[in-house]
Order: sequence, then C-alpha cells, then structure tokens
Amino acid sequence: MSAFDVGHTVCYVLPSNILINIANVGTPTQRERALRSLSVSDSLRTARVARALEKPDEAGFVGLAAAVKQVTIYDADNNETLPGHRVRGENSPATGDGATDEAFDYISDTWEFLLDAYDRESVDGRGMALNGTVHYGDDYDNAFWDGTRMVFGDGDRELFERFTIAVDVVGHELAHGLTKLNYWAQSGALNESISDVFGSMVKQYVHNQKVEQADWLIGEGLFTPAVNGEALRSMSAPGTAYDDPVLGKDDQPGNMSGYKTGLADNGGVHDNSGIPNHAFYLAAMNMGGYSWEGAGRIWYAAVTSPWLRRNRNAQFKGFAKLTWYKATQLFPGTDAAAAVRDAWDQVGVTI
Repeated sequence: MSAFDVGHTVCYVLPSNILINIANVGTPTQRERALRSLSVSDSLRTARVARALEKPDEAGFVGLAAAVKQVTIYDADNNETLPGHRVRGENSPATGDGATDEAFDYISDTWEFLLDAYDRESVDGRGMALNGTVHYGDDYDNAFWDGTRMVFGDGDRELFERFTIAVDVVGHELAHGLTKLNYWAQSGALNESISDVFGSMVKQYVHNQKVEQADWLIGEGLFTPAVNGEALRSMSAPGTAYDDPVLGKDDQPGNMSGYKTGLADNGGVHDNSGIPNHAFYLAAMNMGGYSWEGAGRIWYAAVTSPWLRRNRNAQFKGFAKLTWYKATQLFPGTDAAAAVRDAWDQVGVTI
C-alpha cells in the first residue's frame, strides 16, 4: 500500500502553501504560529503513519444499529493530546461554547445528509461513530481528519477564525472517510476534490439551496476581516478565492492547461483539485435542481464504486469516464451523460 494512501495520511483543510506564505512574510507572531502549525501537522502525519502500520484501516470504526447517529465532541483544552475530555454527546444540551456546539451540529448535519441523500449510515456506510475534538493546540491554524476523528484548531483570530465555523469545512473533512484514493498528484487531487464536493453539498443541503443559489465557496467565513479573501477555494471560479499579501494568492487552476507539477503539497493535491472541482460545478449547473439529487448522485455512485476502490491511483481521465458511465446508468434517456461529458471537456479532460 502506498505511503501516500489517505488511510495513512492526515488530511488538512488548510493547504500547507498558505502556512508557508505566512511563515515567510507574516509578522513575527504570525510567522511563529504558522511554523508551529506546520510542525504540529508534520508530527501528526508521522504518528498517523505509525498507527496505520500497527492497525488495519478500519481501526476506530464502530458498528451501530441501523441509522443510529452517534456524535461525541471532546475538548483538548488547547493541548495537543487527543482525544481530550468529553464535553457533548447525543441527547446532551448545547454547551454555550461556540466551537463545541458548531462541531456537534455540523458533524450531525453531515451524518444526516449522507443518510437522507444516499441512504448511507455514516461515512463508512456501517454506522461509524463520529468523534470530534475542539480547542486543539495553541492558536492552531487548521482542521483535519486523522482517519478516526475530526480535529479543530481555534485559529489565531488575526488571520483565521475558529475552524468549526464553516459547515462545509466539517463536511469536507468527514468526506475523507468516504475516499480511499492515494494521496498523491492526480489521485490525491481527486481525493481533495471529492471532499470539497461533499462539503459543498452538505452546506447546500443545510441551507436548502438549489445549484444556482449556492455560493460554491469552501471555507467561507474562515478568514478574519484582516484577510483579503472570501474563502479557501471557489468551485465556480478556481483561483479567485483570495489574494492577500500575507496568505498569498489563490492559484488553483480550473483547467488542465494550468495543471501544476512538483513535489510540494503531495504533488499539488490542494491546487489541482480545482480542476475536478470545477467539473463538478459545471455538471451540477448543467443538470440544475439540488446538487445532491443530480450531479451529486453521479459522483457518489462513482466514489463508492468497486472500480474506484480497486483503482486507488485513479487519474482525472479515469474518474471522468467513470462519472460519465454512472450518469448513463442513473439517468438513462436524459441529457445527464452529455452534461457530465461537457463539464469535463470544459476543464480540459476529454472522455
């Protein structure tokens, strides 16, 4: 199994290049925080690999009775020891702590979305208990899924708000539990894109929005007013989400003509995810209605297909062909397959 397999990799919502930019040009305090966040991330990645070598990928999955939601939130008290102490579970009242209650509500929203839209019991399809830890680290600027739980930093309140603030960030990270693609280059970019797709759909579901009503932003509200930007990523217009002297400029390509190569960020998994992100946006807009009933059904069928489980190093073209095939199966006699083909064509991936 590849060292870049998502099961062996901690998956972060905030790309490392943003933290590197802050470390290079931020104030001394901002630079110190960014370097500490990067250091914590590296340590967690190493620990995750060690755990994966000791246990099977299913470690931490808890089988429950059908359709029984079990969400538990822990508080790390600004330390880096997981999971922390339990602060809220099912049938518990709101605590009044913003991070705790947001984490509980948004993890619950994601669980309910998967059940309602796709009849899926939790992220693993087998009733996995969903755990989250808030107040992780000291001014920690990130949120991540480590294969067993969601973990949220409080942000530094200068550049970033608390990382529980956006429901799509929570949906994004939990969706990593759906995906078993290797976390490198195109397969890794597909991994990140699939999480953005499901994060965006969870947000649209919570707000009861049809595709033309959605903002198609990932992480809207995460930046403080000091940052020149509206979100971490834009699925409708990759490369336009932020342009800030400290964070840098969003350089996500929305077409294969801008595909980025190199070793940084596991071969550009966050940048290049803009290409399949934009393909999903275009397909959803072509089909209209609620995204999870149209393009989302196609992407879900592709993500959970035996073919993708066997092809963990899937490339954009292979995934595009799979979505087109699923469209022909799910929506026979309609324009759905043509809508999917057109979307991929527009981002430079020919089926």
